[in-house]
Amino acid sequence: MAHLILFDNETRDNFLPLAYTRPVCELRVGILTIREKWERSLGGEVAYITQDYLAGKYPIDYSDENILINGSVLPSPQLVRLIQQMDFNEAFLRGEELIAAKLNGEQLEQLIHDEDFGELKGFDLEDTEYLKLDHVWDLFKINDAALREDFELITKGRKSAPLSETNQVLGKENIFLEHGATVEFATINAQTGPVYIGKDATIMEGVLIRGPLAVGERSTIKMGAKVYGATTLGPHCKIGGEVKNAIMQGYSSKSHEGYLGDAAIGEWCNLGADTNNSNLKNNYEGVKMWDYGSNSFAKTGMQFCGLVMGDHSKTGINTMFNTGTVVGISSNVFGSEFPRNFIPSFSWGGHKGFQTYRNDKAFETMERVMARRNVDFSVEDRIIMLRIFEDTAKYRNWE
Repeated sequence: MAHLILFDNETRDNFLPLAYTRPVCELRVGILTIREKWERSLGGEVAYITQDYLAGKYPIDYSDENILINGSVLPSPQLVRLIQQMDFNEAFLRGEELIAAKLNGEQLEQLIHDEDFGELKGFDLEDTEYLKLDHVWDLFKINDAALREDFELITKGRKSAPLSETNQVLGKENIFLEHGATVEFATINAQTGPVYIGKDATIMEGVLIRGPLAVGERSTIKMGAKVYGATTLGPHCKIGGEVKNAIMQGYSSKSHEGYLGDAAIGEWCNLGADTNNSNLKNNYEGVKMWDYGSNSFAKTGMQFCGLVMGDHSKTGINTMFNTGTVVGISSNVFGSEFPRNFIPSFSWGGHKGFQTYRNDKAFETMERVMARRNVDFSVEDRIIMLRIFEDTAKYRNWE
C-alpha cells in the first residue's frame, strides 16, 4: 500500500499564524481537518513533509511507493480517482504549483535532502474540480462548501442517533447526531445547510441554529446562542452569544455574549465576555488583512472578513477587533477600544500599546490551560513555541 505524505510548500507562510503550530494539512475546514479528509478518502495514515521545527511532532515516513499531496488541497471524488490511478514519476499541477506526485523511496530521500531526483511527467488539473486553500482567510471563505462535502462523506450509509422531540426543526433529514450528543429545546433550520453534532456534544436550551453547522466531539453551544452557517467547532469548544461563518480549530472558547463573524480561531484560545469583531467596513470596501507571505496587508477579495487568531491567544472582557484583524500565537489582548489590526505573537496589551509576553509566563499559562483538558504541554510543544517566539520577534517592533 502506498504511503500517503502531505507536504507544505513555499506558500506555507500564507497560512500563518495558524500554521506556526501545525502543518497546513492539520487545519480544520468543514467538519474534518484536511489530513482526516485524505485518510478517509484514500485510506491509511498520513505522514508529513513540513517545517524542521514541527517535524518532531509531525514526522515523515515513507516506503518504496509514496503519494505526495499538497497539504492545502482538499480531496474531491474526481481528484481522488486521478491520484489512485497515478504511475511513478507522474505529477499533477495547478499552474506551476505541485498538487500531487508519485515517487519511489529513493526519489523521496532525494527530495528530503534537496537533491535532484529527475524530471516528472506533469499533468495540469485545470479541468478537475476540487477545493484548495491559498490563504488563511480561505478557511472561512470555503467553509460552507467544505462542510457540505464532509457531511456527505461522514454520514453516507449511516443512521443518525435520535433527535429529541423537544426541538423545533426544519429539514430533519439534514441533521446528523453522533452517539452521546445531547440536543434539547433548540431551534434548528437545516434547510439552509446540514447540521452535524459530534459525539458527546451538547446543544443547550434556547439555542438558535441555521445550518450549515458542525459541532465537534464534546463541544458545547450554550443557552440562547445564535449560530449562523457556515460555522465549525472542532473538539472541546464552547460558544455563546452570536456566531456566523466562523471556525474554531479545537479546545477554544467564546462562552459569553459578543459577536464572532467570518473568523478563524486556533486551538486553546479564549474570548472574554462581550468580545466582538467587525467583519464589514463602514464604507463596504473590500477588506485587507495582514499576510505573512508578503509581510504586508493584502487584499482578501472579500467584503466580509473578520478575525484570524493563532493558538493560545486570549482576550479580556469587552475587547473589540476591527475588520480584518490578525492576532498571532499566545497573545493577550484587552481594553475597550480597538487595538491595531495586526497583533504579533507573544504580545500583551491593547489599544494603548503592547509589550512582549515573556515566554516563561506564557508557558505557565499554556500548561494550566491544557491540563484542564487532561492534555500535556509536551517537550515538543515547548520547543515549537520557543521557535515561534524567536521567529516572530521581528514583528514585535516595540522591543
